[in-house]
Amino acid sequence: MAITQGDSAGIGPEIIAKAFRDHASELQGCFVAGDVATLRRAAQAITGPGQAHLPVAVIAAPQDAWTVPPRCIPVLQLPDMPPPAPWGQVSAQAGAAAAYSVQWAARAALRGEIAALVTAPLHKEALHAAGVDYPGHTELLQAEAAAHAGVGLAQMPVRMMLANHELRTVLVSIHVSLRQAIEAVTFDNVLQTLRITHDALTRMLGRAPRIGVAGLNPHAGEGGLFGQEELTIIAPAVAAARAEQIDAQGPFAPDTIFMRARDVDARAGEFDVVLAMYHDQGLIPVKYLGVEQGVNVTLGLPLVRTSPDHGTAFDIAGQGVADASSLLEAVRMAQRLSAPEQG
Repeated sequence: MAITQGDSAGIGPEIIAKAFRDHASELQGCFVAGDVATLRRAAQAITGPGQAHLPVAVIAAPQDAWTVPPRCIPVLQLPDMPPPAPWGQVSAQAGAAAAYSVQWAARAALRGEIAALVTAPLHKEALHAAGVDYPGHTELLQAEAAAHAGVGLAQMPVRMMLANHELRTVLVSIHVSLRQAIEAVTFDNVLQTLRITHDALTRMLGRAPRIGVAGLNPHAGEGGLFGQEELTIIAPAVAAARAEQIDAQGPFAPDTIFMRARDVDARAGEFDVVLAMYHDQGLIPVKYLGVEQGVNVTLGLPLVRTSPDHGTAFDIAGQGVADASSLLEAVRMAQRLSAPEQG
C-alpha cells in the first residue's frame, strides 16, 4: 500500500515518519511514494535530543516494502522529484511533486500493483502555482481513473465521504464555491450521490446502509417557506432512490440530522451516513468531533483511496509536533477496504 508524501513544506512527511516510528506493526507492507530526501528531513524533524535516528530505506519496487525492517521508512524514489521545499512556504515545485506522487500511486493502483493508496495532505495554492488543474485529491484521482478506463469524467462520478467513529457524511458537491454548490443540487446529482453512497457503504458494512438526507435550506425549507429545493429536487430524488430499494430518508433539517446520525455509546445513530448538500454543511460536524480520528474516503473510484482529515498545517510544519492519528486511521481504513472479502 502506497502512502503519498504530500506537500513537502507541510506536515505530511513528518506524520508519515511518526507513523512508521510509533506504529511499525500496523504499517507492514506500506511504503512512501515520493522523495527520499523529503522523508529523511521529516525523520530528522521528529527526532529529539538523544533519540536514535529513524532510518529511511530506498526500495526499488512496491513489493520490497515487505522486506524492510520495522521502525524504518520504506521510500520508493519517484523520478525527477525536487528536493524538499522550505517548511511552511507555498512552493510550485512542492505542489507539482505532491501531485505527481498521487498520480504515480493512482496509476499503480489502477494497474493492480498496489492494494490501496493513502494520501498525505496537499496544499491547494501550491497545486495552483504548479499549474495542476485540479482543486484537490478527489478531482485528480477522478481524472486518473477516467483516463485509465478510457471514459469522460461524467462517466466516472466520485464523491467525498468523511468518516470517524461516530459519524459519516457524503457530499453532493465538493470543491466549488457556495453559489456553484447550490446550483449543483439537482435531481440527477442527488440521486447519483445516493446511488454511489448506497453501493459503497453496502460493500463497507456488508449490508444496505441507512442514508439520512439533509436539506439545503434552514429547517429543510419549512414546507417551501424558506426555499423550494427540498420540495422540487431533493424529496423527488429520495423517492426515486427508494424506488430502487435504497434505504434513503429525508430531507431533514440540516441543523439536527447530524445529531440524529451520531453513533455514541449512550445512543446508536438513526442513520449510517448523512448525505450533505455541500462541502461545509457536511464536513463541519465531522471535523468538530475531532480531526484526529477523521478519514476522507473517495467513493466511486475503481481503487481504494483514503486520507487524513486535515491539511498541510504550514504553521507547525517541521516542528515535530504534528499528530499522526488521522493518518493512522486512514491507513487502517484503507487496509479494511482493500482486504479480500471472506467467503
